[in-house]
Amino acid sequence: MNLQGLNQEQRKAAETLEGPVLILAGAGSGKTRALTYRIANLIDHGVAPWNILAITFTNKAAREMRERVSSLVGEGGSEVWVSTFHAMCARILRRDIEKLGYTRSFTIYDDDDQTAVLKEQFKLLNIDDKQLALRDVKAKISDAKNKLLTPDEWFAASPRDFRSQQIHDLYSGYERKLRAGNALDFDDLLVRTLELFADHPPVLESYRERFRYVHVDEYQDTNFAQYSLVKLITQKSRNLCVVGDDDQSIYGWRGADIRNILDFEKDYPDATVIKLEQNYRSSANILDAANQVIAHNEGRMEKALWTERDAGDPIRLFCAGDEREEAAWICDRMQRLKLTGHDFGDMSILYRSNAQSRVLEDMLVRAGIPYRIYGGLRFYDRKEVKDIVAYLRCIVNPSDDVSLRRIINQPKRSIGDSTIAELVRYAAEEQMPLYSALVDVPDTLSARPRKCVSEFGDLMNELVMEHEDMGLLDFVTHLIERTGLKAQYEKDQSDESKNRTENIDEFLGAVAEYEKAAENPSLEDYLENVALISDLDNAQPDAKAVTLMTMHSAKGLEFPIVFMAGLEEGIFPTARAFQDDEKLEEERRLCYVAITRAQQQLYISYAAQRMLFNQVNFNAPSRFLKEIPPRLLDEHQMHKRERSFPGVMESYHHPVPKRMPRHTMEAGHGIGAGRSALGIPGVQKGFTPSAASRIPSSAVPSLFKVGDRVMHRKFGEGNVQEIRGSGSDARIIIGFAAYGQKEFVLSIAPIVKVNE
Repeated sequence: MNLQGLNQEQRKAAETLEGPVLILAGAGSGKTRALTYRIANLIDHGVAPWNILAITFTNKAAREMRERVSSLVGEGGSEVWVSTFHAMCARILRRDIEKLGYTRSFTIYDDDDQTAVLKEQFKLLNIDDKQLALRDVKAKISDAKNKLLTPDEWFAASPRDFRSQQIHDLYSGYERKLRAGNALDFDDLLVRTLELFADHPPVLESYRERFRYVHVDEYQDTNFAQYSLVKLITQKSRNLCVVGDDDQSIYGWRGADIRNILDFEKDYPDATVIKLEQNYRSSANILDAANQVIAHNEGRMEKALWTERDAGDPIRLFCAGDEREEAAWICDRMQRLKLTGHDFGDMSILYRSNAQSRVLEDMLVRAGIPYRIYGGLRFYDRKEVKDIVAYLRCIVNPSDDVSLRRIINQPKRSIGDSTIAELVRYAAEEQMPLYSALVDVPDTLSARPRKCVSEFGDLMNELVMEHEDMGLLDFVTHLIERTGLKAQYEKDQSDESKNRTENIDEFLGAVAEYEKAAENPSLEDYLENVALISDLDNAQPDAKAVTLMTMHSAKGLEFPIVFMAGLEEGIFPTARAFQDDEKLEEERRLCYVAITRAQQQLYISYAAQRMLFNQVNFNAPSRFLKEIPPRLLDEHQMHKRERSFPGVMESYHHPVPKRMPRHTMEAGHGIGAGRSALGIPGVQKGFTPSAASRIPSSAVPSLFKVGDRVMHRKFGEGNVQEIRGSGSDARIIIGFAAYGQKEFVLSIAPIVKVNE
């Protein structure tokens, strides 16, 4: 195996083939390259490809790794089992889950399915979801499963108060419902696999024999269940290679345990530790800032990113008066970058919470900048697509009551809520799946509902039989036509209905693509593939649009130009982290991740006041900004506007909320903020609004011309679009990115020209 293309540490990772190995891979350090070369080198040293397992966290990463391995070793690379945790467990369970009392046609419930089951449990137990939030219950159940706790075990470890008892009862009912429906949620895929291994040692032994070399990417993101699974499989061979970066552990809120990577050497005292610190992504200034911020965390393994690239541009830091001015500044900088040859697709805006996107979106629309929200509604989460999937799931697994309830009156077939409620009651009384009630229709229904239910039951039985005799694409096409799922939208000429029919056609395209690529295509495997697709897997770069996303969503991605918005105390870091050192360190790791998404240019902004969640907040600048040395910041830009406009804050009053008192520059820190600092270089000196009033009114119009870039005290930067009249009657019309077109009396307008 030719390893000449690797740096020294990457090569060491690729050549260390036996025993436990920890590869500490900093952001942008080429970890995937090192990992794929290691797998290829194992095969080159005579290890059978089918004896190698590589676990990633997204299907996209798995696909990329599989392709890279195949390009290095040829056809044999396809026999390496490269998979996500959940896909691996689903594959194992499809083979042996009958040992646990399920059938192989089990359904994998998504978030909406889980919500439907829990809502039913809330009703059955007469629990008010206003007093006990369903979302919180769902999170508690997921956390319990990640820690491998049954409802009773979870309750024993809880405060055992009334609220805990309610959660226990909901969790218990939820589990019973899933088992009755032959269904698993995502957490169950791991839990049931561990249960299978624990209860059936020969099954575990067979996988230990098969997977003699195990690799785990993003090890810092593993939870207790994943950690336990890996430890069980590798207990015999001890050939475990984990790759990760404790500085990028940002998913503690969903069960990830940073101790898994921090304590790796305790678990494996003979482990070889290799640090990948050379960064191939970002400029030196960006890396320096990231290193300076993360160094303030105590619970970390020592390392520092470095690069052979030059220093690059300084980090631009901007204090806005409010969130609208912040968004306008971002839009203005993007438009300028576009004029210098950058595509909007090179740019991304990162924020701490989704709620921050509203104002940003509004300003992008006003500025005419195309954008896309990353992490929005997935294709497979759209109603018309979920309806098709629900039909298909019922064909495969008739015990799936959740899917059946979704489609029983979709399209409309006169089966109302009261009829459905009676069918559910009857099925529960007879202890049978809801599907059985379609055939054995209860006598308590009147003639018309009985007829409608019977007809639907006949339709479903017909489809179940046809499924056995038709190819996958032919069957799905037939199902859509037979059920009228597409026809219901074709009758309506609205744009929404047209979009839905197009999505149905796109779904058929996806089925055709799968059928063509799969070795042995089946409806069961296709549904599993759909269930395991994540939002990250669907990410498609768009050269024409700015990408908006949360900082959490940005992990694993990179952009030439990054804007980090809203760096204020209480927003980032969040107020929840103020009293919890572990949460604060995770927030700092999130800041490190956000900074290291930038390749060439990084812009950071914060506001003196911000309206968020219908409240006006006056927050101090984020502590993370104070951890970036002044030498890395473009501080001159930050204060220039106020220095250039002496007395502007006192001379002009306008009906906007009073802003915070000016922050003073803290000694030794690179942050401070004028009350209204747009920080535009090249502003004309010596001309202020107060000076304008001393200029003869006849001379004022000559100071400006159409196309000039000007600064307004309240509205920020804009372009002169028109000048009308003369003398004291002269009017000037200016277009602002944030506020649209405004007209002023020119002789008293609080504006100055900006030198471009």
